[in-house]
Amino acid sequence: MKIKFSKMQGTGNDYVYINSFEQEIAYPSELAKTVSDRHFGIGSDGLILVAPSEKADVRMIMFNADGSEGKMCGNGIRCVAKYAYEHGITEKKHMEIETASGIKTVDLTVNEQGSVEEVSVNMGKAVLKPEQIPMTAGGESFIGKELTVAGKTYTATCVSMGNPHCVIFTTGIDDMDLEKIGPFFENHPMFPEQVNTEFVEILDSRHYKMRVFERGSGETMSCGTGTCAVAVAAVLNGYAGYGEELTIRIRGGALKDTYYEDGTVIMKGRAVHVFDGEIEYMD
Repeated sequence: MKIKFSKMQGTGNDYVYINSFEQEIAYPSELAKTVSDRHFGIGSDGLILVAPSEKADVRMIMFNADGSEGKMCGNGIRCVAKYAYEHGITEKKHMEIETASGIKTVDLTVNEQGSVEEVSVNMGKAVLKPEQIPMTAGGESFIGKELTVAGKTYTATCVSMGNPHCVIFTTGIDDMDLEKIGPFFENHPMFPEQVNTEFVEILDSRHYKMRVFERGSGETMSCGTGTCAVAVAAVLNGYAGYGEELTIRIRGGALKDTYYEDGTVIMKGRAVHVFDGEIEYMD
């Protein structure tokens, strides 16, 4: 069967998008592995279905490059909003998108040509309680605590933004071998559902640089929920203040994130259409 798709990216975090209002995909997990392959497929960090929702304007169903289903992607949801608006699925510039981590609200900045240039996403409230992240540590939070990984002890802050994150403030991240150390974090026994890991350098109180190793995908150009987790961790560790917009630079660009006292995180950034195409797929 032939499947129409769009390739889109947010700060280099690229996915293949399929309009599930028009096409039914029987085995999306297997298709995700096929399209994500950068040598034999289209090449992406995964697959996202833009699907009908009974609860919101549209539903985002996402799969990682290894075929595992993801709960939430901050860069992905911005592209879903752009796709839904520009394909006439909804005319709303303030819309609700259903995800596996709940319904998220987004606000679109649209230019005179009708193209979506920037999307602001209410990412909901950061979850700090270890059992809800989830992780096996006890207590009410895991902020600035020691975590031993592959024989080395790190100072870690763990947050869920709909998916689990472990934030490590450190130096020399450009020289780190993430492909070597990343899997030890991802599969650490303290995280029963694995974890995304952010390695972060503090440039100043409002500016940070980050590399990320995502569960199921390895190192990626960007991770929207990851930059949100970094903003939360920066405030909770005293590097920044509540309500301050922080610029977090990743390999694919930069995102702006704000963490408020009520626990809410707002993420703002661009969503970019790369190309459309059609792939032959045997399900």
